[in-house]
Amino acid sequence: MEKPRLTFWQIWNMSFGFMGIQFGFGLQNANVSRIFETLGASIDQIPILWIAAPLTGLLVQPIIGYFSDRTWTVLGRRRPYFLCGAIASSLALIIMPYSPYLWVAAGMLWILDASINISMEPFRALVADNLPSEQRTQGFAVQTFFIGVGSVVASAMPYLLSNVFNVANTAPAGVVPPSVKISFLCGALVFVASILWTVLRTKEYSPKELAAFHGEVSEPEEEKASLKAIAADIKSMPKTMMQLAVVQFFSWFALFAMWIYTTSAVTSQIFGTTDTSSTLYNEGADWVGLCFATYNGISALAAFALPWLAQRTSRKFVHSLSLIIGGLSLASISLIDNPAMLMVNMVGIGLAWASILCMPYAILAGALPAHKMGFYMGVFNFFIVLPQILAAGILGFFTRWAFDGNTMMAIVLGGVSMIFAGLVVCIVKDEDEPNQVEQGASEKAVTA
Repeated sequence: MEKPRLTFWQIWNMSFGFMGIQFGFGLQNANVSRIFETLGASIDQIPILWIAAPLTGLLVQPIIGYFSDRTWTVLGRRRPYFLCGAIASSLALIIMPYSPYLWVAAGMLWILDASINISMEPFRALVADNLPSEQRTQGFAVQTFFIGVGSVVASAMPYLLSNVFNVANTAPAGVVPPSVKISFLCGALVFVASILWTVLRTKEYSPKELAAFHGEVSEPEEEKASLKAIAADIKSMPKTMMQLAVVQFFSWFALFAMWIYTTSAVTSQIFGTTDTSSTLYNEGADWVGLCFATYNGISALAAFALPWLAQRTSRKFVHSLSLIIGGLSLASISLIDNPAMLMVNMVGIGLAWASILCMPYAILAGALPAHKMGFYMGVFNFFIVLPQILAAGILGFFTRWAFDGNTMMAIVLGGVSMIFAGLVVCIVKDEDEPNQVEQGASEKAVTA
């Protein structure tokens, strides 16, 4: 028995909630360093303050994946988790920009990122649960489209509020500007609304139905939850997953360097100021938000082009090419002295971001056992958060002592890391590559 193909609109409804998740994530990426600096954080403190994001992902995603594999409620298997995560994330988004002290903002980042991870992990597994193999690349591509749309609006919102609606983008020293506060309030509403859309318009297959789809006579026997069982599953992770882990490690090291240092690098080296209360600094910070919106917009468009290209080449080729182009674009930011020219770099970064959000998951899903899909998708997050923890631990040191406070060099280091990730894609074995499957079937037919 095979899973039925879903219509495009069914895939659309299933993925719509990701727009809200990424709206919150986009606000976080584009504005948290700005909030930290406004509340008095020094440049070398910022990476350590950001460590909340990867640490919460490291702890939360495998646990949520493990238990969502073993959950069945009136709302289904995955939906209860991303609904609860959405509510908690929205509360954190409302509180964060009103933080009176740096330690309060840092605490809100922990809560926000933990809640985003509670919502995010089950969405990856939901696509793998509901779609047959030949539709998975499309499913993750539609998710990537909504990630791009949510991030575009979220990243550009402070700039738009300031330049279109005349909302103030400056405030007294130690106070977050009104444009950022209003953006976070809007993010909270979008987060909850989009998740509710997916919860109400998506169905899930029961454990019995999933067992039938994978040729099992009965549902897999439920293992007793224990640290020993979790450790055993991690030890026996598929080879493809271990190979992709290396690619993910260097890809996300680069992304983390970009997220935490772009505001500082652009405002200091292109706009020429480090005074966080100045008009020039806040114009630069808003421009960074617009740049982030641009690369996310490019990723939304590329989300539909990448599956088309993968069908005509391979998923590995597309991912490798995208990462190399993205790495070159990231490193070459150091050569820019005109803010407008940054938009050219954002095109290449957007292509890499689209591929990072789509191709590794499409490759991975075909190598995982169906009844442990959520758990392994959560464990896969290890190789996203571990490089971020490393980056948080060493980039502050490198920036202060090796780069003499030049945050732009941290961006260049990230670009080199992404190029290396693109080269490593060559070692990955894509066991479920549609082109190979179709080719193998054709060869069998000819032989017969």
